[in-house]
Amino acid sequence: MQNADGIVRYSDTDLRANIARGEDRTDLARVKAKTEAELERDIASDPDFAEVPNDWHLQAEAAMPASKRLLSLRLDTDVLDWFKQQGPGYQTRINAVLRAFVQQAGKRRP
Repeated sequence: MQNADGIVRYSDTDLRANIARGEDRTDLARVKAKTEAELERDIASDPDFAEVPNDWHLQAEAAMPASKRLLSLRLDTDVLDWFKQQGPGYQTRINAVLRAFVQQAGKRRP
């Protein structure tokens, strides 16, 4: 399904079927042909990358994720619905929000 902006959305079933048939819509030759300047321009124009500082990689840390535990958790319906509306991975996002809260709370304590 294509929207007015030309963005095409596929279901996971469609994607799996395309992969099974060996279809790939990535124009890898076009990507490999780009110059360093073109890549830099594309990165600079990416709205998802706008807030990322140039030296972000200097702060990067390799870390093994902690093991997770299965639990039953009661959440307000509207809160859960909001996270689910953001798309797949809502449980991971809930975990990330809780982790950010814990980290901020830890900074406030002596």
